[in-house]
Formats: sequence, structure tokens, C-alpha cells
Amino acid sequence: MILDSKIPEGPIAEKWDKHKFNVKLVNPANKRKYDIIVVGTGLAGASAAATFGELGYNVKAFCFQDSPRRAHSIAAQGGINAAKNYQNDGDSIYRLFYDTVKGGDYRSREANVYRLAQVSVNIIDQCVAQGVPFARDYGGLLANRSFGGAQVSRTFYARGQTGQQLLLGAYSALNRQIAYGKVKMFPRTEMLDLVVIDGQARGIVVRNLITGKIESHSAHAVVLATGGYGNVFFLSTNAMGSNATAAWRAHKKGALFANPCFTQIHPTCIPVSGGYQSKLTLMSESLRNDGRVWVPKTVEIAERLRKGEITVNDISEADRDYYLERKYPAFGNLVPRDVASRNAKLVCDEGRGVGSSGLAVYLDFADAIKRDGQPAIAAKYGNLFEMYAKITDENPYERPMRIYPAVHYTMGGLWVDYNLMTNIPGLYAAGECNFSDHGANRLGASALMQGLADGYFVLPYTIGDYLAKMPSTKVATDHPAFLEAEQAVIAKNNQLLSINGTRTVDEFHKELGLIMWEHCGMARNEEGLRLAKQEIRRIRDEFWRDVKVTGIGEELNQTLERANRVADFLELAELMVDDAQNRRESCGGHFREESQTPENEALRDDENYAYVAAWEFTGVGNDPILHREELEFENVKLTQRSYK
Repeated sequence: MILDSKIPEGPIAEKWDKHKFNVKLVNPANKRKYDIIVVGTGLAGASAAATFGELGYNVKAFCFQDSPRRAHSIAAQGGINAAKNYQNDGDSIYRLFYDTVKGGDYRSREANVYRLAQVSVNIIDQCVAQGVPFARDYGGLLANRSFGGAQVSRTFYARGQTGQQLLLGAYSALNRQIAYGKVKMFPRTEMLDLVVIDGQARGIVVRNLITGKIESHSAHAVVLATGGYGNVFFLSTNAMGSNATAAWRAHKKGALFANPCFTQIHPTCIPVSGGYQSKLTLMSESLRNDGRVWVPKTVEIAERLRKGEITVNDISEADRDYYLERKYPAFGNLVPRDVASRNAKLVCDEGRGVGSSGLAVYLDFADAIKRDGQPAIAAKYGNLFEMYAKITDENPYERPMRIYPAVHYTMGGLWVDYNLMTNIPGLYAAGECNFSDHGANRLGASALMQGLADGYFVLPYTIGDYLAKMPSTKVATDHPAFLEAEQAVIAKNNQLLSINGTRTVDEFHKELGLIMWEHCGMARNEEGLRLAKQEIRRIRDEFWRDVKVTGIGEELNQTLERANRVADFLELAELMVDDAQNRRESCGGHFREESQTPENEALRDDENYAYVAAWEFTGVGNDPILHREELEFENVKLTQRSYK
């Protein structure tokens, strides 16, 4: 299989504008003849569905939540990047492009990243017009703050709830189209299969989560905007319902899955406190603007602290190691997430971690409070401080926060070309669901940027190019391909319900998550990956022999929902391990212990691994087929990343 990324010719700054002119258009009168399915209603899905409706297409939008506004995009805290250069501090479209490629450790497609930087400036105007209440300075102008991996302030924010406010903007645009009848909304409905007819994506099979009914929906194109697969680790900052089922079922129908081992571990999360936990809580990266990260300088002091012989306030300034500021003076505490996370693990592995478990570092705001005053810090981060205090029963104004890395985002996803179409014609993937923009590590505040860029400003152009070339003839849902897919879904549900084993779905999920965290998490090595693959296969075999799924299929059955999702995680996990084994280099969030510099930094192998690894499904338990898309760097020079 030859992967055609369909990157336009010409200088990188002109590619997108030329491409928009060259794509074929669907005239307004004909748009009403075409149906588009959008699965997922987070920032990418809601913005895409709203924009398709505004253009005149007939849209069906699906989400498993009870409302589109409960999509996990709502949990994003810190902000959204855009190359507006309002601070006049040297930012530009090219600098945002460069920072993103470098932050992703040179494993992303240049043309897609440059387009993302270009349209970022339009996103802010769009959201302000919708009434998104971005923070403003004293004079009323939009405010910015800094985020990791950048030396300029380009992040627009709404306190610590930027995702919520942006989603409400997209949700209002979506509701407008629902009211006009251009978008039909299907909440509490989960996609369980993709229907491919004559090589084209022509619909989906879904389960009504209230009644349990299996239904089919046909369209001329299908857009997946279903987020990432971080919950394969069980404990993550994702909502508990976040899952990979839609993307994975599309993969099993032929869509290639790209770079699945590229997962992001966020450095500032509230540490694990016990085996009873079902998720972890993010503390926004924006806190590293004013918070200083440190641990005790010696193991002896750290041990006394963990035993309760001393308190954090007893540790003198001379006995504190501000290790990020020491190692990376140019960026300090605002190094990219993968760098900050690895260094937190390193100091904890040395025995200098804090908290009862020793798996935490401090994020200290004492200097910022002394400098700016508590009211100023509260104005910036008040809701985040309140959240931390409620969860830990500790006052972050009086003592440092305890933080530790946790799974947060996935850079891998369905392979897409420049038009965001997968290798299955008519199937598109947007937002975190695709692999295209972030390489091996996403910079903070870029997820919201990508989701809205794809939905508002990319897909509305590129999907028209596909639809303009196909007839408007509809496919009925009694077509044999739909009936076959429905029967396959029903059979799988019945199989899960019939096992009647002794172990819960969550037991299997926790066991899988622990294996993935230990061997395919912040650090990977050949021996651990081999062990992980064996263990994943063992857990998967036991799951299909001994899982207990209660109830019946024709009713509200959350155990069945979770069982379907975990069954997919058990297959996806093996592909993640295969990808990590294949990529014998370190880059971004993928850290192979065999490939590091003397300073414990990621050591890339550009000669052998400067490519996108796109995997083809060949059956459960069978070796997948690797397809390579070679990455070409014409505008950014391949160098060893340095934030020193």
C-alpha cells in the first residue's frame, strides 16, 4: 500500500491557500443532497457538524453522552495557542509552526503543522465572535500567557476552564443548526462499527445506550471526532467514558492506525493516592508559569520528609533542587511535557520524591505570591487551586502542590492525508482522533487549537472536494453491508453477555492499565515490551473466558458498554506495544531506555525512523502490517532537541 499524503506543491506558506482554491466545490443547491455523519461532539466534532450545517449539508451528529456539551473537551484547562503576536514578543505563524514541529521531536508532517499555525489566528476571531469570555488585560485587550515549549506568550485562556468556554461556543453554533433542522442530534448513542461499501465509508452501526437497540445510519461521508485512547492505561486524566471504540472499529475495517505508541504523559497531575481511584486529575500546565518545580536535594532529606520528621516548610532554600531551572535555564519550568515528565520520574527514581508514596514533586507558588500577592495568583488560577484543595485537603496558597506525571493525551491515531481523510475514501478523522499535527509530543494548549482548526477551517473545505466527485445517490440501510455489520455487532454483544465469568470488566481494565503503565508508559525497553505483549495476550484470553457482563443487550447496560470498550483496549494495547518495539529510538513521549543521551535526553534515529508508522489490521493476535510514510523536512532542520 502506497500512502499518499496529498500534500500540495509549492512553498509551505502558500500550500493551504492554493489547495483551497484548487479543491472542487459543491454548489449551494447541491449541498442539501449530501448527508454527513459526525461521530463525537467535542471541539472537533461540534465545530465540524455546526459548520457543515451552516454550509447546507444534512448532518447527523452522534455522542454517547447525554448532551454534546459533556464531551471531554470541556475538561481542558489552560488555554489555546494562536500566533496573533498581541504581546509583540516575536511570535509569528512560522514560530508557532517551528515550535510545534520541534516540540513534537520532528515526527510530524510539516505541511499539516504549518496549516495549523496559519488557521490558529482565525480561531480566536471565531470564538470571540461567539462570545467566548477569554481573559483580558486591564485595558480590555485579549490577554496571553506562556505554555511549555515556547519562549513567547501566545496562549489565550479563560481562567482554568478554557475548554469549557470554547465548547460552549461550539455547542451554541451546533444548537443553532439543530434548531434550523440542518443537524440531527443523536445523544446517548455509541458507534460500534463502520460500514464500507465498494471501498467507500457509507455509514455506521450504533447502539442506543438507553434502549440497547442496534441501528444503522447511512451517509455520503463519515467524520470521526472521537478523541484519544489514553484510557487504555485505566488511570488517566481523561473522562472515564472516553474510549477508542469508534476509531478501533474503523481500523478493523481497514483504516490505518498511525504511531499508536506516541502517548503523552502530562507532568502536572495530582498523584495517585490509592487503588480505589478510577481516574486522575490534571493540574493545568499554565501553573508552571508561576509555580516552581522542586524536590529535596538529598535522599536523606526526602526520607525524613516522607516519614513526617520534618515538613515542607522546614526545608531551606539551600536544600531545594529546582531541577528544571537548573538543567534547562533557557526554558526553566516551561520545558515541553515529555521533558518535564521524564525529569520528575528521574528524581523520584533517585529517591528524592515527596509525599507518602515518594512518587510526587513539588509545584511551589510561594515566590509568585510574595512577588504578585495572593489576589493576583487567585485571579489567574483560583478555580485550579480550589480543585486541588478539595481533592487533597491541602491549601496550595500555604504549601506547595504535590504533582506527578499521568497519562493525558495521545498523539497517535487514525492515519489521515492532508485533507484529513483516512485511507478509506469518505472516512475522515479530526482532532485527537487522528495523528497528523503533534508528532511524538504535543505542546500544551495545542489540542484545542487542532480540534477547532480541523472542525471550523479545514474539513469544511476538504470534504467538499470529495463529495463533489461522487453522485448524491443515497444508500439504504437495508443494504447487505449494513445488515452484515449489524449482525456482527449483535453477535459480539451476545458473546460478551454469554460468558458469565467471575471477574468484572474493571478488574481486567485495571490489570491492563498497570501493565501498560509499567512497560509502555514514561519509559520503555525491549525486555519490558516483550513481557507486556505476553501479558496483554494473557489478559485478553482471560477476558473472553472469564469476564462477567450482567443484564441483557436490549436495555440500558453500562457494564456491556464498558466491556465493549475494554475489549477494544485489549486489542489496541498490543498494537501500541508492537509500535513501541518497532521504533527503536527515543522521540518525544516515546522514550526507549536503550536510546538516550548521556544527559538522559531522548536520542532520535533520523536515518532509520523519520517516518510515520501506519499499521494495517490483519486479525486479532496476528502481526499487523507496517506501512511507512517518510517524513520530509524542507523548512525545519533536523537537530537534537535542546531546551537548555
